[in-house]
Amino acid sequence: MSFAPSPFTPMGIRSIQEQRDCWERKRSCTARELVQSEQRYCEQLDLVVTYFVEILKAKGTLRQDIRESIFSSIKSIHLINQTLLTHLELGRFGIGFEEFCTHLQLYNTYVDNIQTAKKALMVQVKKSKAFRRFKKLQESRPEFNQQKLEDLLTLPLQRIQQYKHFLRDLTENTSPDNPEFQQLSKAVKTISEVAQRIQDNARSHENHLQLRRVQKQLKGRKTRILTPGRWYIREGWLKTVPPKGMEAKPKMFYLFSDILLQAKPCSPIHPTNRDKFACQRIYPLKECTVDKVFGHTKSQGGLISLTFARAKLLLMSDDQGDINDWYRSLCLAIGQLKSKNTVVHRRDELRRKPIRSDPDSQNTPELQQTRGIKRTMMLDEEVREHKEGHSSSSIPSTGESGYSATKRLKPSEAPAARPQESSGSSCVIL
Repeated sequence: MSFAPSPFTPMGIRSIQEQRDCWERKRSCTARELVQSEQRYCEQLDLVVTYFVEILKAKGTLRQDIRESIFSSIKSIHLINQTLLTHLELGRFGIGFEEFCTHLQLYNTYVDNIQTAKKALMVQVKKSKAFRRFKKLQESRPEFNQQKLEDLLTLPLQRIQQYKHFLRDLTENTSPDNPEFQQLSKAVKTISEVAQRIQDNARSHENHLQLRRVQKQLKGRKTRILTPGRWYIREGWLKTVPPKGMEAKPKMFYLFSDILLQAKPCSPIHPTNRDKFACQRIYPLKECTVDKVFGHTKSQGGLISLTFARAKLLLMSDDQGDINDWYRSLCLAIGQLKSKNTVVHRRDELRRKPIRSDPDSQNTPELQQTRGIKRTMMLDEEVREHKEGHSSSSIPSTGESGYSATKRLKPSEAPAARPQESSGSSCVIL
């Protein structure tokens, strides 16, 4: 019986080496996909810059301010991405993204302007016949592959999201001993911040559209929905339970981050408002408490109670799932509003300055001038009395004169510092 010789390799070393080989394979695959996608991305940016930005600038079809509104910083983005592509093709991922992240302000500018760009483009397509024909002609070129300008303008935003995933995969499959590990880790953090900015802007824009939609659904202009800092949460039909045992009536409710709006449908025979709602009441959520009266079990429907500073509201629904969703949404909105108000109060207290903290506030130029004039008048009067012999006393010292002049000021001539302080302190109360 014979045994074939086999190399002796400890199991631990073999498993570590296999893991490293697996990481290297994943890293190579991610790097290849990143380079190929970056090449396509730069080609698409080149289409926009060459066939739109440069030609529109040469022909003068659009004014410069309109061109900047539509294309923003896309030409500069194209330049920095060409530099990044050169680094990636040479395998210098860490250095490439480290240099690329220093120019991310161009992407921030583009991200903040994207909604303005879409609106400006839509206006020019509708308004300018020459631009409409030019746009259609350029998009028909074979290089565009049936892509529209509207789709190409959103590529930088999509590319930032792709960078975030590519860099995470590269970092996870790069050894911490590799010099590129720290560079890639910093790039992931920096690009993730821009990606979050894109998501926040998109969410803010969607919220603005929802607020505008609700504003158009309400009759008249007295109810102002478009308010800075207000967020749309949900809407739906709920029955209000009257206090005197009358029949519960369905009402339309709109829940926002700071208010709950109750509305009723307008008359169906109204010539202009038949599809709208009339606002009945607006309940502030700042001092609201919500309780679930019933609906804890698997019974049909549910009832929740809302207590405000000056009113109480009972809302009912035959759908238990719907009333539970309303309860959760209300609790979340009220909780976030109260925590936000608490933080604002604390910051206000920290920023509030003592009323008499500044000693120079009582020594303003106007007050000094008033005191100097009164002091001069008092000195002249006393010198004149001394010459006439009505008084045998000497001229008082400057300090005494200042004191007497201050004491003889009339109430109407008193400095305005104290009334301003008192009025300012009353405005700080929250």
